[in-house]
Amino acid sequence: MARQPPPPSVHAAILLCLLSLSGAIEIPMDLSQPPTITKQSVKDHIVDPRDNILIECEAKGNPAPSFHWTRNSRFFNIAKDPRVSMRRKSGTLVIDFRSGGRPEEYEGEYQCFARNKFGTALSNRIRLQVSKSPLWPKENLDPVVVQEGAPLTLQCNPPPGLPSPVIFWMSSSMEPITQDKRVSQGHNGDLYFSNVMLQDMQTDYSCNARFHFTHTIQQKNAFTLKVLTNNPYNDSSLRNHPDMYSARGVAERTPSFMYPQGTASSQMVLRGTDLLLECIASGVPTPDIAWYKKGGDLPSDKAKFENFNKALRITNVSEEDSGEYFCLASNKMGSIRHTISVRVKAAPYWLDEPKNLILAPGEDGRLVCRANGNPKPTVQWMVNGEPLQSAPPNPNREVAGDTIIFRDTQISSRAVYQCNTSNEHGYLLANAFVSVLDVPPRMLSPRNQLIRVILYNRTRLDCPFFGSPIPTLRWFKNGQGSNLDGGNYHVYENGSLEIKMIRKEDQGIYTCVATNILGKAENQVRLEVKDPTRIYRMPEDQVAKRGTTVQLECRVKHDPSLKLTVSWLKDDEPLYIGNRMKKEDDSLTIFGVAERDQGSYTCVASTELDQDLAKAYLTVLGRPDRPRDLELTDLAERSVRLTWIPGDDNNSPITDYVVQFEEDQFQPGVWHDHSKFPGSVNSAILQLSPYVNYQFRVIAINEVGSSHPSLPSERYRTSGAPPESNPADVKGEGTRKNNMEITWTPMNATSAFGPNLRYIVKWRRRETRETWNNATVWGSRYVVGQTPVYVPYEIRVQAENDFGKGPEPDTVIGYSGEDYPRAAPTDVKIRVLNSTAISLQWNRVYPDTVQGQLREYRAYYWRESSLLKNLWVSQKRQQASFPGDRPRGVVSRLFPYSNYKLEMVVVNGRGDGPRSETKEFTTPEGVPSAPRRFRVRQPNLETINLEWDHPEHPNGILIGYTLKYVAFNGTKLGKQIVENFSPNQTKFTMQRADPVSRYRFTLSARTQVGSGEAVTEESPAPPNEATPTAAYTNNQADIATQGWFIGLMCAIALLVLILLIVCFIKRSRGGKYPVREKKDVPLGPEDPKEEDGSFDYSDEDNKPLQGSQTSLDGTIKQQESDDSLVDYGEGGEGQFNEDGSFIGQYTVKKDKEETEGNESSEATSPVNAIYSLA
Repeated sequence: MARQPPPPSVHAAILLCLLSLSGAIEIPMDLSQPPTITKQSVKDHIVDPRDNILIECEAKGNPAPSFHWTRNSRFFNIAKDPRVSMRRKSGTLVIDFRSGGRPEEYEGEYQCFARNKFGTALSNRIRLQVSKSPLWPKENLDPVVVQEGAPLTLQCNPPPGLPSPVIFWMSSSMEPITQDKRVSQGHNGDLYFSNVMLQDMQTDYSCNARFHFTHTIQQKNAFTLKVLTNNPYNDSSLRNHPDMYSARGVAERTPSFMYPQGTASSQMVLRGTDLLLECIASGVPTPDIAWYKKGGDLPSDKAKFENFNKALRITNVSEEDSGEYFCLASNKMGSIRHTISVRVKAAPYWLDEPKNLILAPGEDGRLVCRANGNPKPTVQWMVNGEPLQSAPPNPNREVAGDTIIFRDTQISSRAVYQCNTSNEHGYLLANAFVSVLDVPPRMLSPRNQLIRVILYNRTRLDCPFFGSPIPTLRWFKNGQGSNLDGGNYHVYENGSLEIKMIRKEDQGIYTCVATNILGKAENQVRLEVKDPTRIYRMPEDQVAKRGTTVQLECRVKHDPSLKLTVSWLKDDEPLYIGNRMKKEDDSLTIFGVAERDQGSYTCVASTELDQDLAKAYLTVLGRPDRPRDLELTDLAERSVRLTWIPGDDNNSPITDYVVQFEEDQFQPGVWHDHSKFPGSVNSAILQLSPYVNYQFRVIAINEVGSSHPSLPSERYRTSGAPPESNPADVKGEGTRKNNMEITWTPMNATSAFGPNLRYIVKWRRRETRETWNNATVWGSRYVVGQTPVYVPYEIRVQAENDFGKGPEPDTVIGYSGEDYPRAAPTDVKIRVLNSTAISLQWNRVYPDTVQGQLREYRAYYWRESSLLKNLWVSQKRQQASFPGDRPRGVVSRLFPYSNYKLEMVVVNGRGDGPRSETKEFTTPEGVPSAPRRFRVRQPNLETINLEWDHPEHPNGILIGYTLKYVAFNGTKLGKQIVENFSPNQTKFTMQRADPVSRYRFTLSARTQVGSGEAVTEESPAPPNEATPTAAYTNNQADIATQGWFIGLMCAIALLVLILLIVCFIKRSRGGKYPVREKKDVPLGPEDPKEEDGSFDYSDEDNKPLQGSQTSLDGTIKQQESDDSLVDYGEGGEGQFNEDGSFIGQYTVKKDKEETEGNESSEATSPVNAIYSLA
C-alpha cells in the first residue's frame, strides 16, 4: 500500500501555468511585427522515395509574411518546376511525383525565408535526402570449416542504407538464432562465436537487414558451418555439463579479444548522445566480461549493460563521462583487459539564446547570443538574412562579439536579426526581431476569470499583458491599496503572481494593474479555495489464491462542490472492468482471481482540480509453471540421472516434484508415477527396470496445486533380464460346477524385464500327489475343465520372458465350481421371545450335502394375517440370514398380534438349497404405536379442545388412552394431571385453570401389555385479551384466507348496511326504532365463545359434526355438548333476512339458566351494535 505523487499533468493543472515564467513577451497579432518562424522541418530530413516530398516552413507576422526558398545557397525558382508548389498562407514546399520524376534529383540543402516590410526570418538549413535500401550483392558462400572450440566471426557487411538498417541473424528457414554469452551479435552486425561447438552445425546462419522507410527485409545468403571434432556424437546431455568442453575433448584456452583488436583503442562521442562500448572475447570456457572506469565508478544512473555484458551503454553523455574505460574478459584459464579512451566532443549548444526585443522609441536594448561546444563555436550575426557587415550602417547599433547593443532606438530600427553559431560538429541558428512600438497597456486574457485552486497548494495567477514601453504590473486583493509582493506572495517579471501556499483566507478577488507612460489597464481574477481530495482508506497489498475473491478498498474524502471520479489502473495502465470485476464507489472487487490479475492496482480519485493516488500490489498464488529442458545424464543399466529447470513458482514455493514415466510396449501413451522429490532439487537419480523404453516428464507441486506436465524427455531403453517376480493375486475359483478358473494380476512393463512375457500355469488336486498339469498363457486367466464339484487344487503361476524364467512361485489353494446344496435344515424349532422376536433352532446339514462353501443359513418368513379383525396385512416375504455353520438364531422386528409362517434353507456360493417344512407361529399382543393426528385447539381463553385419531398399529386390542398434562409458565411447572379415556373416545375438552399458563399434553394408547409410544403437543401462547383467539390446529391455514369466512364477513357488512338505511329512514320520519321486540331475549355475552367473538374451524375432510365422535365400530355417539341451532337467536324461532339468510346465528347465544327479563349487557355482535345506535 502506497500513496503515489500526482503525475506531472496534474501539477500543471494545479499550478495553472498559462504562460512560461521565463518566456518572451508576445506581441499581439493585431499589432505590426516582423516575421517569426513557427514550424520547420528537421535539419537532416530523410524522405520515403515512394511518397511526395514535404519540406515544412511556417511563420507568423503582421503583415503576413511572404516566402521564398534557396537550394544549395541559390534562389529556388518554384514557378519553373511544375512538380513543386507552395501551400497557401504557408511556406511549406510540396514536390509531387504522381506524374513522374526521380526524388533523388531534389536532394540538397534548402533554406526558407519569411519576409514582410519589417524584416526577414530564416529557417534552418534543411538537408534533404532520399531514403535508400540497396539490394544485397549476390555471392556464393563456401561452407565455413572450423575446429570445435575455436572462435569464429560471421561477417554481415550489410549494404549501406539511409538510414542504416537494423541487423538480425536467422536461419534460412526464418528461425531466430539463439544468442547467449557464447554466441552473440556485435554492434556492427557480425555474429561472434566465442568458441564453436558441434551443435552449431545443426542450423545455417543468414544475416538479415530491415530497412525503416520501405519496411522491407533483405536476407543475405546463408553461411553453412562444418565443425571438425574429436567426438562426433552430439550428446545433448552434455550441453549443460560443468565439464562440457573436457567431456568433448576440447582444449581449454585463455581469453582473447575478437573485437576490438589489441589491448587499447579510442572512441569519440558527442555530448548528449549515447556512448556504446563493446568488448567481445573468445576462449574456452566462454569468458565473462566485466566493465570498469579508470579513476572512478561507472555512472550508475546512466550506465547499463547489454548483450550479455559484452556492451556498456552510457546515455546522455556529458563532458565528465570522458576518460579511460576498460573491459576485463576472464575464465578459469586466465584474464585479459582492453582499455578504451573516450573523448567527449560537443556540437554547439545554447547558453543564452537571443530573444525578441520590444522597445519604445528612444529606449535602449541588447541582443545576446552565447553558445558553447567542443571545439568552441564561432558566432556570426545577420540581419534580415544578410551578413551584418553588408547591411546598411546604423549609428544606433553596436556589435560587441556575441552581443548587439541598441541605443536610442527609432521606428527605423525594426528588423530580424539572425545568430549563427557553429563548429565542426554542427550549428545553431536563432532569429530574434527588434520591434519599436508606442502601445498603451492592454490585457491579453479574458476578464473576470474564475480560478479554483486546492488548499495548501502552490498556485500562480497569470495576468498576460502587453504595452510598449513594457508596463509595470502590480497586484491587489479585494480592492485593498497595498501591493501584493513578499511573504506568501511573489510577483514574476512577466507579471504572474505566485501564492506559495494557498490558505482559506487567500480566497477572494485579485486585481492586476499594468501601467506605462501611455496609460494603464487592469483585470480581475476571482480565486476560490477548495478542499483537497484525499484517499483516507487506501487499498492494501494482498495475497490471494487463484479462484478466490479479492476486494480492494478505496474510500475518498473530497470537496463536495467538485465532482469526484474514482478510476483504477493496473500496472499503471487503465484497468478494463470485465465481467469478473465489480467497481463500486469505495472498492474494487475481483471475482475468481486468475494469474493475469497479479500486479499493482492504483486507485485514482480525481476532481477537475486535483487527484490522489493510492497503490496496492495483488500477489496471486497460482499453480507453478511446468518444468522445462529435461536432460538425461549418467546413463547406466538400472539407473539414470534426470535434470530439469524449474518453472516459475507463481508466488507459492514449489514443495514437491513428481517424476512420471511412460513406456511404449505394454501401455503406450499412459503415464505412471515413478518417484517424488523435494521442491528444492532439480536433479535426481532414477532407479530403472530392465527392458523398458522409458520416457520421463516432471510435474511441479505447490500449495495451490500441480503444474502442467513438462514436455517429455528423450527416450532411454534399458537392457533385458529374466523376471525377478511372479504375478500377484493368484486365485482359483469355479464359474461352473465342473470347472475352475485360474486368474492373476498381469505384470506391468516395469516388472516384465524382457520381451514376450508369458505365464506358466501349474495345477493339481490337493493331497493326491498327482503330477502337475501345466499350460503356457499370454493373458491373465486359464480355465481348467471337467473338474469334480468343489474340490481343492494346488495352483502355481510363474512368469517367463525370452531371457528366462522368474523365481519359483508360491502355491495357492483354489477350488473347483460349486453346485446347489442337496439338503435342507431339519427339526426347525420356534420359541416366541416377545411380541416382535422369535428364537430359531435347527439341525445342521451334513458337509457333503453342501456341495460348496457354506455361506449361511437363511430363514424366509411372511405375515399371514393379523389377530385383529378386518385389518389388512402385507404378505411380502422377508428373510433373515445367519452366516456360517451355526444351529440357532433370532428373527426380530416382527409385528405383534399376528400369524406368521417360516421356512429355512442352507446357502452356498451357487445359491439356495431345498426348503425345510413350513412352520407357523403367532406373536403375542404388544404395545400400540402413537396416536395419530394429535391436535390441540384453543377456541377461547377458558377452554382447550383436544382431538386425535387411533394408532396406525394397535398391535393388540386397545383398552383406552392415557392423557397426561401439566401447566407451565416459563420455567415454572404445575402439578401433572392424568386422565384415562375409553378406546372409543378421541376428543377431550379441558377447562383452563388460568388464562396465562400454557399446557403440555402427552397422549398414549394402551393395550393389555401396557402403554405405547406417546405423542406430545403444547397449547398455543395466550393471545392478547383484546384480540379474539382463533381455533388452533397444527395444520390450520390462516382464517382470513378461508372462503367461508370471507362470505360471512360480506353477509355481516350487507346486514349492517341495511340496518343503517332502515335506522336513517326511521329517524327521518320522526319515529322511534324499537330496541327489542321481545323482552325475554337476553343479549348478555355469558357464553365465552361469544364474548371474544371466536368460532371453531377445521380444515379436515370428512370430519364428524361437532358434538359427536366416532367409535371403533363406526357408530357416532353424542358428546357432552348439547348445543344446537335452537340455542341461538330468539329461541327456536330463527330470524331470516329478506334474502333468506339466517340472522339468528349472529346474535348472542342465550343462556338457558338465565331468567327471562334480565337486561342485556353491552353489545358484542353486529346486531347489538346496531341496536345501541337506535
